[in-house]
Order: sequence, then C-alpha cells, then structure tokens
Amino acid sequence: MRILLAVILLAATAWSGYWFLGAQAAERGLGDWFDARAAEGWVVGYGSLRTAGFPNRFDTTLRDVRLADPATGWAWSAPMFQALALSYRPRHMIAVWPDRQTLATPLQTITISSDRMRGSVVVEDLQAFALERATIEFASVGIASTADWRASLALGQLALRRTPAAPGGYDIALTATDLTLPRAITGVLAQSQMTGDTVQRLSLDARVVFDAPWDRAAIEMRRPQPRRVEITLARASWGALDLRIAGDLDVDARGVPDGSLTVKATNWREMLAIAQAAGLVPAALAGLLEGGLARMARLSGNPDTLDLPLRFAGGRVSLGGVLPLGPAPRLVLR
Repeated sequence: MRILLAVILLAATAWSGYWFLGAQAAERGLGDWFDARAAEGWVVGYGSLRTAGFPNRFDTTLRDVRLADPATGWAWSAPMFQALALSYRPRHMIAVWPDRQTLATPLQTITISSDRMRGSVVVEDLQAFALERATIEFASVGIASTADWRASLALGQLALRRTPAAPGGYDIALTATDLTLPRAITGVLAQSQMTGDTVQRLSLDARVVFDAPWDRAAIEMRRPQPRRVEITLARASWGALDLRIAGDLDVDARGVPDGSLTVKATNWREMLAIAQAAGLVPAALAGLLEGGLARMARLSGNPDTLDLPLRFAGGRVSLGGVLPLGPAPRLVLR
C-alpha cells in the first residue's frame, strides 16, 4: 500500500511539474515572440498574458492585444484572444476570438463583431507552428468599415488541410450562408425581383499551392504567395442568380495568373450589373461586353444562361482568348 501511494504521489508530482513547466514555456514563448516583433519595428502590446487550466489543459489568454506591421500597413487589435489545448495534446489547439475586434489596412479600418468565432488548429510542431489542418467556424458576423460600407454573415465555416502530395499545397473548403452585401452592390438590383439583400449560399472547394508553408514565418517575415490555384467548384446562389466557376491557374512570381476558368452564370445580366457597380467592369466597356455576351448566350440556346471560358494569358483576361476584357487581377497576398 505504501509503495502504491508513493507511486501515485510521484506521478502527481511529476505531472504537476510538467504542467507548470509547460505553462511557463507557453507564456515565455509568446512573450518572447512579442518582444522580437517589437525589436523589428512592429507596434505591439498586451495588457496581460496568463495560462490556466491545471492539471489537464493549457489555456492561454491574452488581453488587450495589439499587433501592427508597419511594412504592410496591416494591424489587428482585440480585447481578448485565447489558445486552448489539452496538456497531453499541445499541438491541437482551439483558438477563440472575441465578440469584437478591429482589423486595419492601408485603405480602411474594419470592425468585426460576432456571436461565435473559433477554430480547431493542428500544427506540425510547437516551434515552427507549421499548419497541418484547421477548421474555423463563424456565427452572426458583422463587418463595418470606415470606408462607409457594411456586410454580415449568418453562418460560415472555413477548413484548410495541408496536402502531402503537393509541397506547399492546401485543400480549402468554404461554406457560408446568408451573406448580406454592402448597399453599394445590392442597391443596383433593388428594383429586381430576382434578388434580395442576402446571398443565400457561398461555397468553395479548391486547392492552392503556395511558395512556402503557412507557419510562424508567414506572420513574422512574408506571406506565402500562391503559385497554383485549382478550383474544383466555386458557387454563389443569390435569389434567381446562380454562378459557378471551375478551372486551374498557374501564378508567376509577380502574381500574374495563367490558365483558364469555366464560368456558368444563370441570369448573367444582373451579375454584370453587380460587377459594374463593384468597379470590376469599366462603364465604357459594359455595353460592348453585354452585347457580346448576349450573342454567346443565344448561341447556347438559353439567353439567360452563359457557359463560357475565361482565358488568362500575358497579364490579360479574355473570353475564350478572343474577346479581351482587360488586365488580369494580381494574386498577391500582402
């Protein structure tokens, strides 16, 4: 009996020592990371840093956290952020964002509110923090910008998984329901009976290959840049409007895509009006483009539905390599 009691006490003492050493390491590692960013010229700060959860959890909470990278002009601040992990599985964490946070860019400041924003994150190791997989859930998200626009989302889920078969590759799946777009876009179709203010469903199934893994260096140094984009299906359903996109693009070091996408659009005239309102189609080109698309739709047998290829080459985008549409967008992550 004494031996058994001694073994239990020894095991409890060893586990307690492991937990306290782990908690101190988590706090010290995060604090050192903030100090290193400050030494590089970042604007950083936090009110408190504490790890709780003894004996089975490492629950680390940051309060009044602020991060700003002057090199990119991006900044993030929040009253609280948590990383929660079981003490015997520290590589698998639950990230919890607060119900209100702020994201600043060189062009605008965005306030994000939510009823729920949390994610399950698994990393390869606790040094490089290379992402293995993550699933982030959103509920009742509201977005307000200083550029005088607002949007909201009822429910959403973003899932990422590293692809062993493709170095730097990640499988990406996104679903979102009841997305309310800014008034500048929805106002264009205010008189239409085909849509309301809300996009009922958005979805994406794709693989993106980056030039570097998503790890701590992606925050500290530079964002990994896409080099290949494989879209199995991207879909948006908005009232009577339905848009589907699939195809593959290679992306060079300047962010210029090369490849083709197949676009199927139901009630495409309304979509063209949205694109024009969003500034994606120049007003001078809209009439010519609408006439060309109308002829193509009639050839397909349904004047309200388009099924056409978009070709990206030489920094330009065109319909089937025949009708030029303008410069191709640069796929660059800042």
